Amino acid sequence: MAILHTVNKSPFERNALESCLKFASPGGAVLLIEDGVYGALRDTAVAERVAAAMDKVKLYVLGPDLKARGFSDERIMAGVQVVDYGGFVDLAAEHDKVQAWL
Repeated sequence: MAILHTVNKSPFERNALESCLKFASPGGAVLLIEDGVYGALRDTAVAERVAAAMDKVKLYVLGPDLKARGFSDERIMAGVQVVDYGGFVDLAAEHDKVQAWL
């Protein structure tokens, strides 16, 4: 069963992303939204952990939330795919379940 995990909290304030990556099953996907987009940035304290997780799950970041925080696509790590709101809907429809990490 493929699960889409959404994380909306900054990894620098909460441990939602860390917990999500720990429990996400291979073949699943993680979508970083709202303040969760900070987890997709290169050269941060969590970048190594996030990069390691890409071996088992696909990582996505919501482009409008990234831009709302003043970041361009060039700031995200290699392997993280930027999606728009339509892409968010497509991801939710493609997966069996959606799990929100708060």
